Order: sequence, then C-alpha cells, then structure tokens
Amino acid sequence: MIRLFKHYVPHAVLLLGIIDFLLLMAAAELGWIYRLSEIGSIPEPITTRIPQLLAFAAAIEISMVAVGVYGAEALTSLRFAFARLLVAVSLGILALSSIFFLVPDLSLWRSNLFYSMFISLGLLFSLRILLGKTLGGAAFKRRLVVLGAGPRAQRIKELSKQPGSGFVVVGYIAMNDGPQEIPEAINRDAIYNLADHVVLLNASEVVLALEERRNALPLEDLLRIKTTGVHVNDLSSFIERETGRVDLDSVNPSWLIFSDGFSASRRISSALKRLFDILASAVLLVLTLPLIAIAAILVKLDSKGPAFFRQKRVGLYGQEFEMIKLRSMRTDAEKDGEAQWAQENDPRVTRVGKVIRKLRIDELPQAWTVLKGEMSFVGPRPERKQFVDDLAQKMRYYSERHMVKPGITGWAQVNYPYGASLEDARHKLEYDLYYAKNYTPFLDLLILLQTVRVIIWPEGAR
Repeated sequence: MIRLFKHYVPHAVLLLGIIDFLLLMAAAELGWIYRLSEIGSIPEPITTRIPQLLAFAAAIEISMVAVGVYGAEALTSLRFAFARLLVAVSLGILALSSIFFLVPDLSLWRSNLFYSMFISLGLLFSLRILLGKTLGGAAFKRRLVVLGAGPRAQRIKELSKQPGSGFVVVGYIAMNDGPQEIPEAINRDAIYNLADHVVLLNASEVVLALEERRNALPLEDLLRIKTTGVHVNDLSSFIERETGRVDLDSVNPSWLIFSDGFSASRRISSALKRLFDILASAVLLVLTLPLIAIAAILVKLDSKGPAFFRQKRVGLYGQEFEMIKLRSMRTDAEKDGEAQWAQENDPRVTRVGKVIRKLRIDELPQAWTVLKGEMSFVGPRPERKQFVDDLAQKMRYYSERHMVKPGITGWAQVNYPYGASLEDARHKLEYDLYYAKNYTPFLDLLILLQTVRVIIWPEGAR
C-alpha cells in the first residue's frame, strides 16, 4: 500500500486510477476529433486543449471515487463495475456542464461531450474486462509471514480471504505462545534461521500475531528480519492499515500513545476545516432553503407536532449542544422519556419521515449547527448523553471519539452499514477512532466524496 496524507491506498487501486485518468483524457480527445471530422474540420494540436481534457478527466475521476468504482465489489464484479461506471460517468458529465457554465474557457462542445461520454464508458469498462481479476490477483498482493498460529493469526487468515484483500499469507510460524488454530503453521523450532526462511518465501512483511508477548518476543529474529529489508509490523497497526479502523480487540493504551496519529500539527488543517465548514454550510443553507421549507410543510401536514426536531447531543470534549433536524418520527416516539435506538422499519417513523430519511433531507438543517461551529461536515456522528454514558462504561476508548468535532457525515457512516446495537456501536467506534487518529483534509475530502455513494445507494437508512 501507498500512504497518502496518512491514509493508505492499495497499489492496484492507485495504478488503476492513473490508467483510468489517462483513458478519460484519451476519450475526451477522441470525442473532439470525431466531432470535427463530422463537420469536415481539421483539429488543432492537442496542446491547445490540455486544460479542457484535464477538466473532463478530473470531473469523471472524482465521480468514480465518489460512487465507489474503486471499492472491493467493483474490482471483483464486472456487473457491479459497469453499474457504478455508468452512474459515475453520468454524474461527471452533469458536473462538467456546471463547470463549463461557470468557466466557459474550459468547455468542450456539447456534441463532443456526448461522444466523449460513451467513448469513456467503453474504454473504462473494456479495461476492466481486459484486466479481469488481475488487479485483485497475487501479482499485486503483498506477501506476508505471520508469527503466531493462535486466534490472532486466525483473524489475519480470515481477513486475507475477504474480497479486495491486498495481501496473501505465505507462511504461519507457530511461536509456542498458546493454543494453535492454524494447522498448516510451521513450528519455530523446525526452522534453523527465521530470517532466511522469510527471505526464501519472498515475503515483504512480517506481522506479529502473538497471543502472549510478555517475554515471548523473538527479538533476535525480528532484528535479523528487519535488516534484510522486510517490514515488521504489529497486529494493531496491520489491521488499522488494512481495514481503515482501530481494532479494539488488539489495541492497548501504549499503542495509541506511541503510534503515529493525534498530531498537534493539525492546527492549520483545523483552521482550513473550519473555513470550509463556514463557506459550505452557508452555501448549502441558501441552496436548500426552498427544499427544507417544502419538507417542513409536508411534515406538518403529515403529523401533529413541530416541523423541526431539536435534541441535545454530545459534541467536542464531551460538551452538549442542541442539534436540529426535520422531524421524521411521531412526537410521542419516546413517551417514557427513555432514549431508544432506531430500529429497522421503525413504526415510530411517519410517512413523510420515511421519505426524507431515505433521501437524507432530514439532515439538511444541521448545516445551521455547522455554521454555528458546534458541528462539522465531517466527523463522528453525535450521540445522546444517555447513550454516551452507557457506551463509555461498556467500551474502552469511547470518550476519545469526542476529541474531534462531531459531523453530519463521517468515516463510520461511509464504511459501515446502519446499525443500532451495542455491537454496531463498537464497530462504528473503531472507525471513529481511526478518523480521530488520522484526520487530514484529504481524509475529509474522501469522506465527503463517498457520502455521495451513501446518498445514491442509501443502504440501511432509518
């Protein structure tokens, strides 16, 4: 994997993205040449329209990232890839139309745009047919040796079998540190020189998955492996890199303290984040005010009670603030005063509420809370104090999620389907901790783009 702004991107995905960008520029150029040939004109040198070609390629590439073209499903299924490509190219063309209206100098002819759209779709899909499953094959996967053969090693084995996995395990070494769950593991005593064994397996990384590390770390072996140029990693860092979450089952306080993250250098990034929040929330409120007004009227007509719903939530540093949304439930949703998790097909949701929840329209008034500075566009979702107090007692590190400002969308929301249980809260906490630990403007941008996918395919919206 390649680390970009503290976030890991698989080599195969980065390579595919670069090839896609070049193909998109080629599609724009071919569309231009074809259109000129129709009217009997000779095209000028390509250098005269580089900005237009770059704008075309960038707009569609960004749309592809937004709708999940580079996700595990799209990399392993041609049917899934075609559906996402079709949506991405369509959204990209719509975005280009707006860009060309605002910046006419970057515009291509509408007929050229029409031809380029179909050419780009054909080229992008053809590339995926030619590559097949090559990008997900062993050629692009890192070769791992796992030190350990117990439950922790078993977790790595299960992770390697998941679609889109970027590594393959070429050897398990039983270190006599507990019960063995990997039958094919080789006992350490049967290997004369562990460093030579790792080199012979052509491994690029060794992962420590020991059940008991106290007085069990093979320091001499690890030193020799390290000096051969093979990367040595612990289980917590490995899972964080591969899954984009902080694994609560393996992490300990010392790892959080000494690992990279929670940097004080984010002050400039935080200032830029706040500036973006002010500008974006102001624009969003102005553009969506008519939609909010119409939705508020429909909410009032559909059920008794106020159109807007205000509720106390826990925000930055554990401080409470009042969040505002369009009301989507009956006013007696919590008659007994006890906080309740939302349920699948929740009977408390009104008819209009089902629609505005599905389309995320109920979230739009939160832009006012963002403008006031109590929330951000991106961050962990704020919870009610009753839930926070309960979850903080049941889960380690739950309070650490409040070290960043809560958001309308977040890393957990784009990576984990909607859920309302203790186990769901645990998984979301792992993603929230990853965001709090590795926050950068690049990660914020990635989350905002992928929120488009969540809106278009609202899996689990309640």
